[in-house]
This record gives sequence, C-alpha cells and structure tokens, in this order.
Amino acid sequence: MNDYLIKALAFDGQIRAYAISTTDMVNEGQRRHGTWPTASAALGRAMTATTMMAAMLKGEDNKITVKIEGGGPIGVIIVDSNTLGETRGYVTNPQTHFELNSQGKLDVARAVGRDGFLSVVKDIGLREKFTGSVPLVSGELGEDFTYYFASSEQVPSSVGVGVLVNPDNTIKAAGGFVVQVMPNAADAVIDLLEERIKAIPPISKLIDKGLTPEEILFELLGEENVKILEKSPVKFQCTCSKERFASALISLGADELQAIIDEDGEAEANCHFCSTSYVFTDEELRELQKEAK
Repeated sequence: MNDYLIKALAFDGQIRAYAISTTDMVNEGQRRHGTWPTASAALGRAMTATTMMAAMLKGEDNKITVKIEGGGPIGVIIVDSNTLGETRGYVTNPQTHFELNSQGKLDVARAVGRDGFLSVVKDIGLREKFTGSVPLVSGELGEDFTYYFASSEQVPSSVGVGVLVNPDNTIKAAGGFVVQVMPNAADAVIDLLEERIKAIPPISKLIDKGLTPEEILFELLGEENVKILEKSPVKFQCTCSKERFASALISLGADELQAIIDEDGEAEANCHFCSTSYVFTDEELRELQKEAK
C-alpha cells in the first residue's frame, strides 16, 4: 500500500496516537481540482486531519464531514471521510496562491482566513448526528484541529499536518499525526511529549525524507514506547455516481425535467468533491421524466 494510517498506543496506554501518509491522496485531490500550491496545502491538511478523525470512529461505514469557513480568499473547505479510509474534499476557489510567509512556508492561514469556524459532523448511524463547531484560532489548520479536540471533545491533543508542493503543482509529500493524552497519563509523560512535539521537524519534511507513519510516531514518542495496533490503507475516493445524480433529477419532478428538455435538450451534473461530470441526454431525461411521473 502507498498511503496508509497507523493506530498506536504509547507509554502503556497513557498516550493514543495516529500517523498517516497522504501524498497520493492529496495528489489525486490536486489533479482533480487543479489546485494551486497554497490551496493544495490547505485542502491537503484538511483531508489529512479529517481522515485521521474518521479512523477514530467506531463501527463500519460511519463517516465524518469537516467544514472550514475562515473568510479567506480560498472560500469554504469541505472534506468527507469514512472508517474505510476513503476521503474526498474540495475548496471553493482552488486557484488560490500567495507568496511564502515569513517562515518560508505556504501561507495557508492567509488563504483560509481566521474569521470563522471549523465544524464537524459525525454520522455514526444514529438518528441524530453529532455536530461540533469551534472558532478558528490560526487558519493554519493543525492548530485549529488541535483546538477542536480540546474544546469540543475535551481530549488534550496535538495535531500536525503538512503538505509539500512540487514546482509543477503536484504533491511532493503530505501526511500528519494526532497524539492524544489519556486521562491516566502521568505528568512526566505529558512533559516528555510536549518537549518532543516542540523539537520535531515539520511533518511534511519527515515524509519527504522517507519516514513512514510508524517512524514518525517513533520520532515523536520513542520506538521503545510505541505499540502499533493497526495499519490500514487510505485513499481519495468519491461516492458520486450517475445513478445518484439521476435520483436527484427525478426529485425535481416531471415539469422541471420538461423545462430542462425544452431549454437545453440535455443536462450536465458536476460533482463538487471530485470534479466528475455526468451528462444526461434528451432520451435519458425523458426516461427520468417517466419515473418522476
């Protein structure tokens, strides 16, 4: 497998940790949406964090949707992910790019903005979906997801996400980690964790150097302290289909479909998440119209 996610415990269960490589996933998102470097970094960071959050859900086929609205020029970022490691996402304005910031990094905070919210909707098969929302604290996204865990879920966490972009706009490296402190964690363990997080290089650079998700956790927590629990593949995967769009057209009703037939002779539907287009011919629309009746 290329991109994959690792679940682990450390220090005899005092720390829960996740690490992930998402270079191929983010590359596919960049290819589908034609994102420019700053937009690629923002979308890639959001997809990376959301995929790790989905891995925290119990049960099969549960999913999570993250929406980031910061008021910046990139517009809204929306990412879906499920417990199978299938993730899709998009930004409103994919052709967004700026000069590097004062730290020499892609200026994600400028693109995203800081005047808004990070919202999470969890669909775990119950009648009511869990919804949480927190104000953005930096727009860099790693810090914003960290604040979400602490504020909305009351779990002290550290989230690191990063994306490196090649000169031709393809993705050179992408990945991330989430480290969470369990209620039984000793102060000495927490202090050690804080020191290691401060000292670790940017996550995207570690992946670019060839480090695996396992090795990233070893860097963070010390190999002797880490117990790997699970390894699973992750990928860019959209759930759209022509059948789903056909159902949406049927729901418009026979009269509205007749208006489309009269005015355009065909219909084209485009998926926001993966940029796939589906064309419905005059004949197909008339068949859908029969079903609508």
